[in-house]
Amino acid sequence: MNFRELNLHPQLERAVADRGYTVLTAVQEQTLAETLHGRDVAVQSQTGTGKTAAFLITILEKFLREGPRRKTRALIIVPTRELAVQIEGEARLLNRHAGFTVGCLFGGVGYGGQESLLKKGLDIAIGTPGRLLDLSDKGLLRLREVGVLVIDEADRLFDMGFLPDIKRLIQKMPPRGNRQSMLFSATLSRISRGLAYEHLNRPVFIELTPEQLTVDTVTQKLYRVKSHVKTNLLLGILKNQKPRNALIFTNQRHNAARLALRLERNGYRCRHLSGDLPQSQRQKIMDDFMAGKFPFLVATDVAARGLHIEGLEMVVNYDLPQDHENYVHRIGRTARAGASGQAVSFLCEKFGRHLEAIEAFIGQKITVLTAGIEEYETDRSLEFEERRPDRGGRERSAGSGRGRPARGRRS
Repeated sequence: MNFRELNLHPQLERAVADRGYTVLTAVQEQTLAETLHGRDVAVQSQTGTGKTAAFLITILEKFLREGPRRKTRALIIVPTRELAVQIEGEARLLNRHAGFTVGCLFGGVGYGGQESLLKKGLDIAIGTPGRLLDLSDKGLLRLREVGVLVIDEADRLFDMGFLPDIKRLIQKMPPRGNRQSMLFSATLSRISRGLAYEHLNRPVFIELTPEQLTVDTVTQKLYRVKSHVKTNLLLGILKNQKPRNALIFTNQRHNAARLALRLERNGYRCRHLSGDLPQSQRQKIMDDFMAGKFPFLVATDVAARGLHIEGLEMVVNYDLPQDHENYVHRIGRTARAGASGQAVSFLCEKFGRHLEAIEAFIGQKITVLTAGIEEYETDRSLEFEERRPDRGGRERSAGSGRGRPARGRRS
């Protein structure tokens, strides 16, 4: 289905065209078929399927059609500051010809700027539960004015313990029959369905399976490789395939920092992203990566959901994720909104046991490949490591013997 067939308000249709959106994704088509007619929805949808545009188009179309008589506002509840900022960016692009006010409300920063935004008036507020409650308790966020509610990444909100906060926020809003509500979740769990039945108005349930969301558009490659030569294989893949950019996942934050440094020392402009970095630094790294200021980012699962990178060519699971759902979230960073992409995963002795659960979850067997010796590349970062004396007093590299797999030891 084409976006022009939706007969959107001319100002919104123009912004959609400016974004380069032409054909609706499955999530967008099924969601907008309900929400543009004012119905509530509970949608099972991964990130990268176009769901953000679906709920923003719903909000903007509703506000534009209501015109000057509109007295309500929209509230989008999200689990993290990073996701709030990304949704704000997309909202500003779709709002460019409409002129509504958009802003973020999240913790970890001072209250001054956010209080100023609310005093001036926000048409579309995007925020995390704790800060939203604080601002509501101060009387600055008037939840009785919420006419459209979006709960995004509901499963993550619940995992992070925000369910009581969400219920407190909803209790301060108009009754469900007097607002339009949309819930989006990677899985429509018992908790998600319970919240939808309790607080949404006769919601339409929309479900897309993980197979539909990832397998059809992502080329998946899986290499069996020993842990000690994973860096060599990664260097070989980057050299031979020459991706314009790549997002590389590790399971532990110290490994993310170490791998990013190794890639830098091998000539690849790279940074790392993990939960222990200060919020301001994390945000700058994400902004710079999305702007293309450096092509390679090594990240833990703090970036697995909600990180939107236009035209991401490759995702690498340097460590196979321990949670099978995170495999879908990770590779969903590429092949967004119907585009094609490539996901490369390393099956090592440490994390290989998680493969069976991943394959069961996506409903597909992934062919296991074995790289030839010519596909590995020497790790030049070892030349930078401090040399230390061996037991005989002679100096040797701290990483000696780890340059490439020896012939006859193919992994």
